[in-house]
Amino acid sequence: MERIGQHVALITIDRPDKANSLDPATLRALAEDFQQVAADDGIRCAVLTGAGDRVFCAGMDLKRTIVVARQLAAGERIDEADFEGLRSVSTATLAGFDLKTPLICAINGHARGAGFDLMLASELRYAVPSASFALEEVAIGQFPTGNAAVLLARQIGWVHAHDLLLTAKPIDAEQALRVGLINAIVEPGKLMDVALAKAEVIANNAPLAVAATRAAVRELLSMPLPEAYERQEQIGKQLRTTEDAREGQRAFADKRAPVFHGR
Repeated sequence: MERIGQHVALITIDRPDKANSLDPATLRALAEDFQQVAADDGIRCAVLTGAGDRVFCAGMDLKRTIVVARQLAAGERIDEADFEGLRSVSTATLAGFDLKTPLICAINGHARGAGFDLMLASELRYAVPSASFALEEVAIGQFPTGNAAVLLARQIGWVHAHDLLLTAKPIDAEQALRVGLINAIVEPGKLMDVALAKAEVIANNAPLAVAATRAAVRELLSMPLPEAYERQEQIGKQLRTTEDAREGQRAFADKRAPVFHGR
């Protein structure tokens, strides 16, 4: 993980020679980075990308992870680092692990399988024109146990979600934009600038309000409307008493930029 400025973290899946696929070591490294972000109140936004200019993340390194998983299932002794990698899968793919921080994906190429899952866990997504997106589990007799079965139909239209889930066929960046899977298509040379600039905008807003809004979207999504409106008022009432809220009001009245401290 790399700190960009004061409040933005940049995480790079750094295995370009293997299409940024997730082997045990990469899973462990990603999990550690995400845990660090979640635990650091000074990080107000994170950006995730892949190394190189061809692939964001091709998914799990099946050759490596399946071998280790089979050894483990057979009761064979495996390397401790490999074991920790397998244990880190849910955290590394943000499947059930709450980052607690807005995440922007700078999709520098193909996003397949677990790479697609990582993208689904983010709040904002920018992709290069050559990017493609696919969930290929059903083509190899597997079930998508990451984020796709849980989140995809909540994020894009029903028919488009099932097209991706059931055909295992890739879509290109233009189609991903049309169905609402990504925010924008950005030329490769500008991708990181756009992603980091957006992260800086988010990081400059009141951190308690950003965190509460992000969490509330998830919480309210499954609530019946009456309970959702009641809950959002509870959240809003709590935030109105913060120092940041008072600073925001003073700054507005003084016609200056607010200085937020997360209190």
